[in-house]
Amino acid sequence: MPGFVEKPEPVEVPGLEHVHTGKVRDLYRDGDGNLVMVASDRVSAYDWVLPTGIPDKGRILTRLSLWWFEQLADLAPAHVLSTDVPPGAPADWAGRVMVCRALRMIPVECVARGYLTGSGLAEYRRDRTVCGLALPEGLTDGSELPAAIFTPATKAEVGDHDENVSHEEVARRVGAETAALLRQTTLALYTRARDIARDRGLILADTKFEFGWEEDGTGDGGSGAPRLVLADEVLTPDSSRFWRLDEWQPGRPQKPYDKQYIRDWLASPASGWDRHGNQPPPPLPGEVVAHTRARYTEAYRLLTGLPWD
Repeated sequence: MPGFVEKPEPVEVPGLEHVHTGKVRDLYRDGDGNLVMVASDRVSAYDWVLPTGIPDKGRILTRLSLWWFEQLADLAPAHVLSTDVPPGAPADWAGRVMVCRALRMIPVECVARGYLTGSGLAEYRRDRTVCGLALPEGLTDGSELPAAIFTPATKAEVGDHDENVSHEEVARRVGAETAALLRQTTLALYTRARDIARDRGLILADTKFEFGWEEDGTGDGGSGAPRLVLADEVLTPDSSRFWRLDEWQPGRPQKPYDKQYIRDWLASPASGWDRHGNQPPPPLPGEVVAHTRARYTEAYRLLTGLPWD
């Protein structure tokens, strides 16, 4: 049964209640009811959380998310309140913490696609559609779509696959008005991020966002109406596909800034692992770890213009 090869024990911190251990993040609640998200160096592949981490990965994801939240602030408010490490927390939490307002999360992965790849490519080859949306003939692996599309998915538990669903199914689950707002906001965020990335020599092929409702009366000009808030991580190599613009060549698989190098090694004879079997995956060799870390740090440098330190 996929999941954690070695599930970590929650860290006990005075004043914090452990809420959840995710694939990458550990979630706590503080005495004020805020959520404390701590990004680990864990990495997952083929529905397994691997026994080997990628050094600094959690800090890179956190710092990059914070950078993107600033770039997108006028389109959607972020859930982050501070990055202060709670008193009594381990020193290793520095740079990994986001203290966030508690939201009523919307159970939808809001995916935007501007290029054809991944599960969308498989569906297109079969039906000439992506999540039921008809696309023109003649597209291939890595093709830019005529316009960005909203292709939502349900959020899965650890060890399960996210499931692509139609916009109509989202409307059935959360209401037509909320579904329309999710699509509008997702595509606006994607378009802004796509243009920023392109200016920095990167293609943002696709990405996913998560949203929640803030219901403390601060939204909608103080009217007390709930406000849609951008949550979780945003536009990191874990949640997005980035490609180098100067390497982009439709018609073949692209070289992404994500953990594809890990997947390739696990699927190769070198790993000695059968991903369709019942045994957990083996530890990653040092070369795979170093290569993957270099891809994360390069994505950070290209996007922000800052060296990773």
